[in-house]
Amino acid sequence: MTNNRTFTMLKPDAVEKGNIGSILEKITASGFRIVAMKLTQLTVADAQSFYAIHKNRPFFPDLVTYMTRGPIVAAILEKDNAVEDFRTLIGATNPSEAAEGTIRNMFADSISENAVHGSDSDENAKIEGSFHFSEREMF
Repeated sequence: MTNNRTFTMLKPDAVEKGNIGSILEKITASGFRIVAMKLTQLTVADAQSFYAIHKNRPFFPDLVTYMTRGPIVAAILEKDNAVEDFRTLIGATNPSEAAEGTIRNMFADSISENAVHGSDSDENAKIEGSFHFSEREMF
């Protein structure tokens, strides 16, 4: 059975360009319900912890700098088959390879500034959602 919730972050580039409303509209128009959401800013320690899986990759320092340069929007979304459907909606990590009409195709500029994060599994959706939200913040 698949989980009905997933986690997303609108990344600093999407926030800087004023794309919050347009991206959220696309998400809700695709049948997702927002059950928790906040505008926040990651500290260096937050970004290092959240992306710890990548700590030994050469791009890690740039990723931490990018994710801490400005505010993000963190959200938990609900829908049947949430993780898989959201991954389809956001498109490939590289926006030049993302399908037409996906969030990354429409709003991302590069593989390193790709507008939005989406959990890649039900397990990671729970972990990532809990990183940003307490149980009492989810409706």
